[in-house]
Amino acid sequence: MTKLIKSGAYAQDVYAPVADDAALPDGPVLVSLARFHKDRDTLLARNTPVGIRLQSSENPEQLGQDVHHFALIALEFPKFRDGRAFSWARILRTRLGFTGEIRAVGDFLYDQVNYQHRVGFDAWEVPDNFTIEMFNRALTEMTNVYQPSADGKKTIRELRAAR
Repeated sequence: MTKLIKSGAYAQDVYAPVADDAALPDGPVLVSLARFHKDRDTLLARNTPVGIRLQSSENPEQLGQDVHHFALIALEFPKFRDGRAFSWARILRTRLGFTGEIRAVGDFLYDQVNYQHRVGFDAWEVPDNFTIEMFNRALTEMTNVYQPSADGKKTIRELRAAR
């Protein structure tokens, strides 16, 4: 079982995951890329938020201008060693201008939470044994950074140059 963390606190997930062959329920839904392509017009015509869950092999640039129709994009980490979702989140925030929720789902490690946040993730599905205290500690363990990212945090080089 998983829990959802948003804004540093546990949150209720209002999105109903919908299988590719299942009927669409009322309310916010979370669909696959294949389901979105199949039922695009129906999904966009609904007067309710739509989320999409992308597998690590599915580049969000495939969404084109439809990216702005989503309230949520869930990016999958199939294994903690698969870092493509880091790139997808940064592309969503910087190149595609996505301002909705980007959620980390799947197999990621405590040590990766800070980096996920830096590239644009703002929600996490975490296992039951992952506490809010662990989450907040993960976000604050790194105080200085070497690489620029979507969070706009000044790099060590920029901090040194400002002296």
